Amino acid sequence: MSNNAPIYGGQALLEGVMFTGQDHMVTAIRRNDDSIDYFHVKKEKKPIFQKLKKIPFVRGVVALIESAGFGSRHLQFASDRYDVTPGEEEKNSGEEPSKLMMILGVAVIGVLSFLFGKFVFTLVPMFLAEFLKPWFPGKTVQIFIETGFKLILLLGYLQIISMTPLIKRVFQYHGAEHKVINCYEAGLDLTVENVQKQSRLHYRCGSSFILFTVIVGMFTYFFVPVDPLWVRLVSRILLIPVVIGISFEVLQATNAVREIPVLRYLGYPGLWLQLLTTKEPKDEMVEVAIASFKKLHEVEKNPAIAQTLVHD
Repeated sequence: MSNNAPIYGGQALLEGVMFTGQDHMVTAIRRNDDSIDYFHVKKEKKPIFQKLKKIPFVRGVVALIESAGFGSRHLQFASDRYDVTPGEEEKNSGEEPSKLMMILGVAVIGVLSFLFGKFVFTLVPMFLAEFLKPWFPGKTVQIFIETGFKLILLLGYLQIISMTPLIKRVFQYHGAEHKVINCYEAGLDLTVENVQKQSRLHYRCGSSFILFTVIVGMFTYFFVPVDPLWVRLVSRILLIPVVIGISFEVLQATNAVREIPVLRYLGYPGLWLQLLTTKEPKDEMVEVAIASFKKLHEVEKNPAIAQTLVHD
């Protein structure tokens, strides 16, 4: 892929995949009659966000907030339609809330959901490590124990949810999303055969980001005290945006050096985690992912096409 080529991101949904480009986001989902439905959102580039996204260690938090807001709208579309026969969608009754309030609502819910999960995965291991302090009192040992519990909690959670049929299918679409991007970046035609030959793992994946927050958090905690407990508690909470910001930069760095023989291994821990968060997709899932990516390209070349799609 050329260094000047646009970078695309994506997200797996219920029976579908969302892809995002410079100015547009397109979702394709498989309906219960086997047809493919599309959803379009035009990115609203707010000046303040655009300025903040140029600041290292701050841009990661901004990107997370934007991703949560936009992603929630696509998740809502997929969950509302994937198992509903076309033409039988529930009609909204009564006065609809304003578009601004709907956008703010899903953005807040998305961010709060992430922060709640981050709080759980940050604070529960801390209390577990504190419980073992009488037997393992040293600061270094405490931080290693805390990190160990965090990894166990994360890996156990992913393993358990991946066993449920619904989440397993989402993880298969996640694999399809990565395969399409890998195929595109390899310069190959987007056919089911070409896409299926690609790896289901990708350096820029959000799963890698989650693991990096664990690793970065461990090193960051060495710079703050673990005693008394209230200081440890407050520091862990206050450091969440710091850890997120640093982890984003680490993710970007590992992607930038992935073609360098020795440095490419820096991204391997994140790729290993993706063995849990992605599954090998079926051909029909790959077809949906390809349809989403191609439709995004069409919209980027001719934005008027977006008017033919379901959109905000």
